[in-house]
Amino acid sequence: MIRLFNQYVRVPYLVLGVIEFLIVLLVVQLGAFIRTQMTGWDGIIPHGLSVVLVGTAVLVSTMAMGLYQSRLREGFEGILVRLGVSCAAAMLILSLIFYIFPSLYLGRGVLGLAMLLSFAGMASVRFLFLRVVDEKVLKRRVLVLGAGKRAANIYKRIRRKADQRGYYILGYVHVHGERDTIPDNRVVHLDGSLTDYVVENEVDEIVVAIDDRRQNFPMDDLLDLKLNGVDVVDVMTFFEREMGKIETQMLYPGWLIFSEGFDRGVVRNLSKRVFDISASLVLMLLTWPVMLATMLAIRLEDGAAAPFLYTQRRTGLDGKPFEVLKFRSMIENAEKDGAVWAQKDDMRVTKVGAFIRKYRIDELPQLINVLRGEMAFVGPRPERPEFIGELTEKIPYFNERHRVKPGITGWAQLCYPYGASDEDSEQKLQYDLYYVKNHNLLLDFTILIQTVEVVLFGRGR
Repeated sequence: MIRLFNQYVRVPYLVLGVIEFLIVLLVVQLGAFIRTQMTGWDGIIPHGLSVVLVGTAVLVSTMAMGLYQSRLREGFEGILVRLGVSCAAAMLILSLIFYIFPSLYLGRGVLGLAMLLSFAGMASVRFLFLRVVDEKVLKRRVLVLGAGKRAANIYKRIRRKADQRGYYILGYVHVHGERDTIPDNRVVHLDGSLTDYVVENEVDEIVVAIDDRRQNFPMDDLLDLKLNGVDVVDVMTFFEREMGKIETQMLYPGWLIFSEGFDRGVVRNLSKRVFDISASLVLMLLTWPVMLATMLAIRLEDGAAAPFLYTQRRTGLDGKPFEVLKFRSMIENAEKDGAVWAQKDDMRVTKVGAFIRKYRIDELPQLINVLRGEMAFVGPRPERPEFIGELTEKIPYFNERHRVKPGITGWAQLCYPYGASDEDSEQKLQYDLYYVKNHNLLLDFTILIQTVEVVLFGRGR
C-alpha cells in the first residue's frame, strides 16, 4: 500500500494499471503497422495525442468495470467478460471523440486492431497477475498483536485467501491476561521476546489489536521494532487501509481526533462544487433521452394523469432537511400508512419501477438537487428523517455521515450490496465514514467511474 492523494492505493494494482496502459500504447502502434502491411498504404503513423487518448480510454473503461478493485472475486472467465466490455466501451468513447475532433482520427481498421490486441495483451497480463499476486513470497508478512475480541474482528473478516491481497497474516500473538477468542491453530505463544519472533519470521508489519492497552503493552519492543523499519499500525488503521471502511464497533473518539483526513477547506469545497456541477451537466446531456423515455413509460403504465416524479424529505448537510427528486418507481400513495423501509423485491414497486431502480435511472432527477446545491454528485446516500432518530440511537457515530453533502452515488453503494435494515445501515455507515474522512477529487472521480459497473450489473443501491 502507498498513500496517494490521501488515498490508500495497492501497489500491485497500480503497477498493473501502468503495465496495461503501456501495452495499449504499444498495440496502437502495432495495429497501425499491421494495417499498413495489409493495405499497402504508407504513412499510417498514429498521432501521439491519439495514442494517449486510446490508452486513457481503455484505462478508464477498465477501471469502470471494477478491474482494479482488490475485492473483485470473479474468476478468469469473469475477468475476460469485463475486459471485453471495457474494450467495447473504450471504442465507443473514442469513436465519439474522433467524430468531434477528426484531426485525431486513427481509422476504423487501426482502432479495431488496437482494441483486439489490447484485449489479448491485457488478458495475458491478467492471467499472470492472478497467479503472481497471491504468491506468499510477494506478500507483506503481517503479525497481529493480540488474540482477543479486537483481533477476532480481523480473523472473522479476513479469513479467506482472496481477502488477503498483498499481505499474509502469520498469526495472532497471545497477550498475557487477555482471553483468546481466535482458534488455537492461529494463536502464537511467544517463547522469547516479540522482537526475536519478528526478526526470526521476517515480519514486515505489526497490527496492534490488544483489548486493554493499559496492561501488558510491549512498548519497548514495539518502539525498537518501529525504529528498525518494521511498520506498526493500529487495528483501526489496518481496517481502513485494507477494507476501505471504518469499523464502528471498535471506533473511539481519540482515533478520529488524531488520524488524518476530514478536510473541508475552501479550495476543497470549491473544487468539489465545480466537479459536481460539471459532472451533473454532462450526465444530463447524455441521459436526457433516457429520462424522457422514463417519463413516457411511467405514464403508459399508470395513465396519462399519473405523476412521473415524486419528492421525498431527506436529511442533508449538517442535518438540514431538503426535498429529494426521483422518478416514481412505486405505486401512488405507497406510503399512505407512514414511512416504511424499502425492501428488495418490494411489492409496491411497479414494472417500470423495477427496471429503473435496477439500473438506477430513478435517481437521475437528483441531478437537479445537485445543481441546486442540496446534494453532491458523490457522497453518502441521503437518509429519511423518519429513520434518523432511531438509527442514531442504535448506531454510534451515525450522525457523522451528515458532515458532507449527501450524494447520488457513494462509496457504500460500490462496496456493499443492497440492504434495508438497521444492520445494513450500520454496515453502510462504515463505508460512509471512510468517505467522510478521506474524500477528495480523486476518490470522487474513482467512485463516479466505478458506478458504471454498479449500473451495468444492477447491484448496490
